Amino acid sequence: MQAAPGGYRVEGVRLAGVVSAVPARRLENQAFEERLGEAAVADVAKMTGVQTRYWVEPGQTTADLCQVAAERLIERLGWDRASIDGMIFVSQTPDHALPASACLLHGKLGLSPHAQAFDVGMGCSGYVYGLWLAACLLQAGLKRVLLLAGDTISPLLDPDDRATAPLFGDAGSATALERDPAAASLHFRLGTDGTGASDLIVQDGGFRSPCGPAASIAPTLKMDGNAVFAFTLRAVPALIEAVRADAGLAAEEVDFHLLHQANQFMLRHIGKKAKAPPERLPINIGKFGNTSSATLPLLLTDAVAEPLSKEAATLVLAGFGVGYSWGAVAGRFGPLDCAETVYL
Repeated sequence: MQAAPGGYRVEGVRLAGVVSAVPARRLENQAFEERLGEAAVADVAKMTGVQTRYWVEPGQTTADLCQVAAERLIERLGWDRASIDGMIFVSQTPDHALPASACLLHGKLGLSPHAQAFDVGMGCSGYVYGLWLAACLLQAGLKRVLLLAGDTISPLLDPDDRATAPLFGDAGSATALERDPAAASLHFRLGTDGTGASDLIVQDGGFRSPCGPAASIAPTLKMDGNAVFAFTLRAVPALIEAVRADAGLAAEEVDFHLLHQANQFMLRHIGKKAKAPPERLPINIGKFGNTSSATLPLLLTDAVAEPLSKEAATLVLAGFGVGYSWGAVAGRFGPLDCAETVYL
């Protein structure tokens, strides 16, 4: 059901569990000092808050991480794979241009032929978009949906770019959603401003600018940090206030505000503007870096896993960034049957 423009209310959808998966390769800030300089790395760490991050090994992909998370989640929930009738893979780092990574994962996970599976090419806001799409599928008649979300940005980084090289980490996740008439309402807010698309972009590697065997430049992430920062401070506090209003919530009624882990300094500013006190605004970018579409599930399985495993909580989740694109959801979540982080 649609609420105000850009806002949507969803009924009868339960989030049953979440598993995040991070690769084994752990990098401390010291790993960047030889190339970028000790002072530069210290400055970046002070601003972003990143101390460690996990990167994939060559040949390891987002789909690999999401497969591990999904296998663990299905096992922990005890779900019959034949009961899963939908799967969404949200990422901007798929295995191939085609086929969809969701189709590959469908086969690897041994899901039923009646289960629909498709990719969604979203990044920072992708987890919220995935939750909304999964909820819509459940309202349309499906019974159980797996949402797989993650990114492996490390292969796209310029090792000499101090703005991006130390900032990003890799991770994948799996979230289980099912139809439940007793579940509380979820309120979504979604939006886009495509005029900012060039501020965070990988220009090469697609069909607009393909990279063939003879290409001299590898696809590389480019970011205008100042523009992204300005967009975030302009759009996100209002987004949080709007989704809380849709759900009839005052700031103090929200147990946790879970925000995309883009930058620690930025998150604290957003928290002040949105009246989210620090004790209800968990930040774990220091442990994992910015993992794009995996930051929100990592908060669920790391920062608030213990309380959410015990009892329901009122949450606001907000993702924002590349696109520009943004999405937020507010409502009661939990208790979760499974909430854990797997270290490969």
